[in-house]
Amino acid sequence: MSIVRLDHYNIAPKDMEATVQFYVDVIGLTVGYRPDFGVPGYWLYAGDRSVLHLLGNDERSTGPTGRVDHIAFWGKDVGKMIKRLKSKNVPYKLRTIESAKMHQIFVTDVDGLSLEIGFSSDEPVPEGSGQTFGL
Repeated sequence: MSIVRLDHYNIAPKDMEATVQFYVDVIGLTVGYRPDFGVPGYWLYAGDRSVLHLLGNDERSTGPTGRVDHIAFWGKDVGKMIKRLKSKNVPYKLRTIESAKMHQIFVTDVDGLSLEIGFSSDEPVPEGSGQTFGL
């Protein structure tokens, strides 16, 4: 198991459209594809990579870490990561998003910050990996 890179960060902006306009007009990101998560939001891209995810105003938008919803990494070998989390008794949630061709593991760090680790859905998820939900 290895973390390959920082993938994106996710914020819940106070003013969604002003935030999109700032990151597009000032920073130079572009609005791109975003799977339907059932809540409003945008994915902003640098080239062909989504690097900033904006989450609409819902119950997750004002969590214990303020406006930062989560930070995401990209990894290899979802099975090894699950084994590692289980061996350290770290609770996690696993979901597969077919439309994005990815598995996601969510954990919470010691300060309450949500971390996402994404993996290609081409990697098999081991049997008995725990709670799984899909989109």
